[in-house]
Amino acid sequence: MGEGLAVPLRELRFEFTRASGPGGQNVNKRATRATLRFPAASSPSLPADVRARLLGIAARRLTAGGELVISSQRFRDQGRNVADCLEKLRALLREAAAPPRLRRPTRPSRASGESRLREKRLRSEAKRRRRPPAGD
Repeated sequence: MGEGLAVPLRELRFEFTRASGPGGQNVNKRATRATLRFPAASSPSLPADVRARLLGIAARRLTAGGELVISSQRFRDQGRNVADCLEKLRALLREAAAPPRLRRPTRPSRASGESRLREKRLRSEAKRRRRPPAGD
């Protein structure tokens, strides 16, 4: 699924319901919406670090039991919606498999600090000139 990851199909569960959208009268008769359910929190096929990142990335798609729910109704037939769900899962796993880049803390350069203070002085001076003269 992701880079070097393989999730066995036995861990995935599909449900089919009626979909909205295009399909004419078929939309009232055929169950074409595909919903994929994957127990992400308890899956033995995911390494711990990938699982933790996946749970963070897909937090809004998780049930209380830690099950990842992905749904698709883009197409008019069930098979293409199943493939779309699998592609969405692949994309999430690819994103979770990539380790986050480490942030290297940097410091502002001396020139940028001086430039910021110079701009601040100029802005302060412009605002000071707008004030009415201090009269007695």
